[in-house]
Amino acid sequence: MALWKVDVLIPVYCSGDRLKKLLDRLQAQKYPLHRIVLMNTEKAYFPAGLDEKYENVEVHHLKKEDFDHGGTRDAGMRLSDADIVVCMTQDALPADRYLLDRLIQPFADSSVWAAYAHQLPCGNCREVERYTRGFNYPPESRVKSLADLDELGIKTFFCSNVCAAWRRDKYLEFGGFTKRTIFNEDMIFAGRLVQGGGKIAYCADARVYHSHNYSALQQLHRNFDLAVSQVMHPEVFGGLRSESEGIRLVKKSLHYCIQIGKPWLMLQVLTQSAGKFLGYRLGQHYESLPRRVIRWCTMNPTFWEKENG
Repeated sequence: MALWKVDVLIPVYCSGDRLKKLLDRLQAQKYPLHRIVLMNTEKAYFPAGLDEKYENVEVHHLKKEDFDHGGTRDAGMRLSDADIVVCMTQDALPADRYLLDRLIQPFADSSVWAAYAHQLPCGNCREVERYTRGFNYPPESRVKSLADLDELGIKTFFCSNVCAAWRRDKYLEFGGFTKRTIFNEDMIFAGRLVQGGGKIAYCADARVYHSHNYSALQQLHRNFDLAVSQVMHPEVFGGLRSESEGIRLVKKSLHYCIQIGKPWLMLQVLTQSAGKFLGYRLGQHYESLPRRVIRWCTMNPTFWEKENG
């Protein structure tokens, strides 16, 4: 008999065939899964009859203008009665049958209140991004707490809802994901848990396939939203710097290009890094930017339309 009752929560939008593959792999997990809750944006885009193929899948439809990274996930968390809720994205695929088993193992320690998985590069992942995945998701597991803040800085709070498990009692106790956020709801809440005395476990052997081949411009948009989310939550991120970690990644990536005998990839590293840096800097100062500039910089224009409203 399972120690924990576990639900999986997935926001869905124009999912295509990958959602079925994800649901099939979740059904094949060795650990018994209670429910899979899908928070689907726009009923017209949901694959017809897909939910009927699985007894433990339930779908809740919402309109595009009502979607919010934090609010939608929070609504799904509150639909669950499980001990642990695993948040996933529709483009993440379990690497094997032991994802859930390994992801929830750290909760045997009552001071662990969240855990996140190791993200592996997909088959079509570019070489530079493949290296970045390995940098951000190393092969060694680690449990992080407030005591690690001097060493890890902002990465102490890192926890990705691409695949992350949350103790639901602590989730409710600490108020859950921010109901209105442009991005980064996972790290904002993880920061609150750590500040509240909890620990975050990185589970290197709980693995999902997930990666993106972002252009330099897409990196700018993404990092703009990331910085905006941090500026909007000084109670979590105030006084913490993240640039040093970015510089370390750039240096190691450049060295990696030389090491593998592909120095031409250094240009890709530099352009991608420039996009990230510029986006992050613009996001840090979004309050002084004209609205039209903000709309060009962001990945989430709907958020700013609501802000105006």
